[in-house]
Amino acid sequence: MAVALLALYGLFILLTVGIRAAIQLRRTGSPGVNAFRAETGSAEWVAGMLFIIGVFTAPLAPLLDLLGVLGPIPALDTATVNLIGLAIGVIGTFVVFLAQLAMGDSWQIGVKEEDSPELVTSGIFGIVRNPIYAVTFPTLVGFALMVPSVLALINMTVVILALELQVRFIEEPYLQRHHARAFAAYAARVGRFFPGIGLIKAPAGAPAVDA
Repeated sequence: MAVALLALYGLFILLTVGIRAAIQLRRTGSPGVNAFRAETGSAEWVAGMLFIIGVFTAPLAPLLDLLGVLGPIPALDTATVNLIGLAIGVIGTFVVFLAQLAMGDSWQIGVKEEDSPELVTSGIFGIVRNPIYAVTFPTLVGFALMVPSVLALINMTVVILALELQVRFIEEPYLQRHHARAFAAYAARVGRFFPGIGLIKAPAGAPAVDA
């Protein structure tokens, strides 16, 4: 299962970063991948550092398992758990990619203050505000269950925390600055990661946003 997990990691990065950036470059002239620029100690810096650490340490769990250095937790390492993790990981990988495609020209990794991408509120974005992350979370759980070592569970937690910080302290405030009352109205009726959960009360008189 460790080899399968390494292959799935590679597929996830290929689809959600490599191929998605290539599509964005062809459509807009920009790959949509913004440089990591943040003041040391800021929420963006913490989120970015946690994400970088999580991404680069993710392959360690299956590699250490293959080397016989750090094996899975026995209680979690069953064929059933591993297969459930594989199924979640594979399905999640492709659904994350599809959710990225649904953003169209507004897709980007990180934020660039001088840019103002269109606020996407239709389709899957009419169900939750952050469908890419909403699907990424269970996908990460699936990855961890494939080789459920202590390191894998820590890595999963670190990446989820990084994405939570990214959404709450960087991306949503960015959208609030650039789309003001339109985003406020959208956030008041569409949940952050789950339908109806994480709503932000809209100010009086905010315009409606089409689903």
